[in-house]
Amino acid sequence: MKTILNVIWLVLSGFWLFLAYLLAGVLLCITIIGIPFGLAAFRIGVYALWPFGYSVVERHDAGAPSCVGNVLWLVLAGWWLALGHIFTGIALCLTIIGIPLGIANFKLLPVSLLPFGKEIVRTDQPFTSQ
Repeated sequence: MKTILNVIWLVLSGFWLFLAYLLAGVLLCITIIGIPFGLAAFRIGVYALWPFGYSVVERHDAGAPSCVGNVLWLVLAGWWLALGHIFTGIALCLTIIGIPLGIANFKLLPVSLLPFGKEIVRTDQPFTSQ
């Protein structure tokens, strides 16, 4: 079932969201200071490309640098990537078949707004924080 949902997701919204994250990552990697933000964009972009079978978990050992990074991310790229998820989620929810995909889009909102201090893990493997 995850594979079917991932293929439908890829066709309807995943590819376009991936391209938006790829563009954000490339733009953020232009400067040396922006490289951690660009890497975060690439990481979330891969998750947005194939989201079913993965989940986002909070890292409790992240600390203050993650908080500062999240504030900068929100200003630099997070708000417009989140808007992309909102508009895509609303558009997908207009059809009955698209409702699960729209809900998945809304579940991507927290990680698109504040990605630092979170980790993307497979749902079939237990998460161990180190």
